[in-house]
Amino acid sequence: MDTLIPIINRLQEVFLTVGAEIIQLPQIVVVGSQSSGKSSVLESLVGRDFLPRGSGIVTRRPLVLQLVTVPPLAQREKQENGIKAEEWGTFLHCKKQIFTDFAEIRKEIEEETDRTTNNKGISPEPIHLKIYSPNVLNLTLVDLPGITKVPVGDQPEDIESQVQDMILSFISNPNSLILCVSPANSDLATSDALKLAREVDPDGRRTLLVVSKLDLMDAGTDALEVLLGRVIPVRLGIVGVVNRSQHDLNTSKSVADAWRDEQAFLQRHYPSVTSRAGSRYLARTLGRLLMHHIRDCLPELRARATSLTSQYQARLSGYGRPVDDPSTTLLHIVTKFASDYRDTIEGTARHIQTSELCGGARICYIFHETFGRTLQSIDPLGGLTELDILTAIRNATGPRPALFVPEVSFELLVKRQIKRLEEPSLRCVELVHEELQRIIQHCSSHSTQELLRFPKLHDSIVEVVTSLLRKRLPITNEMVHNLVAIELAYINTKHPDFTDAAQVSASVNSQQSAEAGKPQKKERMTSEEKGPLAAFGSPVKAVNLLDTPVPISRKLSTREQRDCEVIQRLIKCYFLIVRKSIQDSVPKTVMHFLVNHVKERLQSELVGQLYKQPLLQELLIESQETAQQRTELAHMLEWALQKANNIISEIRETHLW
Repeated sequence: MDTLIPIINRLQEVFLTVGAEIIQLPQIVVVGSQSSGKSSVLESLVGRDFLPRGSGIVTRRPLVLQLVTVPPLAQREKQENGIKAEEWGTFLHCKKQIFTDFAEIRKEIEEETDRTTNNKGISPEPIHLKIYSPNVLNLTLVDLPGITKVPVGDQPEDIESQVQDMILSFISNPNSLILCVSPANSDLATSDALKLAREVDPDGRRTLLVVSKLDLMDAGTDALEVLLGRVIPVRLGIVGVVNRSQHDLNTSKSVADAWRDEQAFLQRHYPSVTSRAGSRYLARTLGRLLMHHIRDCLPELRARATSLTSQYQARLSGYGRPVDDPSTTLLHIVTKFASDYRDTIEGTARHIQTSELCGGARICYIFHETFGRTLQSIDPLGGLTELDILTAIRNATGPRPALFVPEVSFELLVKRQIKRLEEPSLRCVELVHEELQRIIQHCSSHSTQELLRFPKLHDSIVEVVTSLLRKRLPITNEMVHNLVAIELAYINTKHPDFTDAAQVSASVNSQQSAEAGKPQKKERMTSEEKGPLAAFGSPVKAVNLLDTPVPISRKLSTREQRDCEVIQRLIKCYFLIVRKSIQDSVPKTVMHFLVNHVKERLQSELVGQLYKQPLLQELLIESQETAQQRTELAHMLEWALQKANNIISEIRETHLW
């Protein structure tokens, strides 16, 4: 199991190289309030002074610290590696530089922090430090800014929430262990570090508590009950440590001396827990916990790396290879788009919409639901009053009274009603045209990734298809207009489904007789029926009233009621025949002149317009974004995921126990 932590460190370096955090690796995250002793705990684990010191928030960027155990080097090996010290450090941001002076490491941390933060603010961009030493255990730790309450100096007003959000982003990783540092001279019940840890780890399965500053408690008090877990139980354990004081730091007291003094203090004050306390015990405990945690996380890491490799390979293949043969590439893309367009209309596309109707399904809905229902909702006699009918009858008879209902009045009125079918028919054409336009965007978004690679080609294809649709629209409108005009051109009263006028008249007469309960007889004409001249005795008065309109609200005579009823029945019967014909012929016309024509001519139109030698190079210019994404995907796949799989595959079952 000792090899597991170095393997995780190698994985971490691999993903840091490509700047990605797609796999959450096991690590120990150190959390604590300002001046809780976090820095002293970390330095005691390393055995060297290397962290910045000062007031306020000193750690303003996450510090990813990898401790690597190395055996003492022989003199010859040191010379070969250019190293003249037993311990040294390296930073990811300056790979070729080796730091053997730990004061220089502290300085580099401070300078690198200042490069990305202003006015004592914080930054989530981590600093990566690796320390090699024969005196450390293999560990991976993340030191985070201390929890603060009040902004100091030029710090932003929301510094508290910024720090907490940063801490939560790290400890929310289910593969991380949480190392909470709380001073012994403060109440653990108010520990901000434990509070944050419990938000993401309520069961405490990933939390370890370090009680620092045991030597600074008030006289007569101790932390034994806390260390025994009787105050606040923590599942992974509670370890007490003694930090170096400010006087120790000012006098450059070595970490080795601090370790000895720490053990002496624990022997005097906490003899019952000495074997389970102190910085050295903490280091061993962290190493053991981390290795066991890595072992538990390893199956998930394997599965995650394999899954991501497949995903990135699929995404990379979707971006295609660089264009070697422009002619073949363009022909392939155009053919694929035309095929997708046809498939969307015919309902055989690979990408089936589940949220809304699309393509041929929507066209079918327009024909049989939208257009069909609109026609069905048109009243055959809508907008036609009895006065309109009577006026048409009178105008058709001229100066002589009619014995029968004049055919001219019927034709005049029925044509007026048939004309009302033209507007919804043209609207049907418009709706289908709009859907054919929408299919262009649908195919573009679900087409091959290659089409998205070339924005100029994409725009050109859209323009060609739009132009073809625009050309067919007036032709289709004209044909639909002609359908209505054809119906208006000849009123076929001999149509097999049309009821004979004599039968209608007889039916109306029979109905009126039945309602009257006696044979029909001629009524005495009123003065209104005799005409306006009969109402006045003087010819002069009659001349002045020649333009008097027919009364609107008077009661119709039996003869007038019969004539209106006959005309209404005939109009309704013939209108329904024409409506049925229009409802059937308009979709057929739209399909032939618009939908099928575009579907069949699309590919030849695209090839004819775009497959031209001068245009090939221009149309196949790849977008900068696509080229960059392909490079990033290839880099991630080759330099991260494949290496990660190789590293994980090195782990044998014997390493896990």
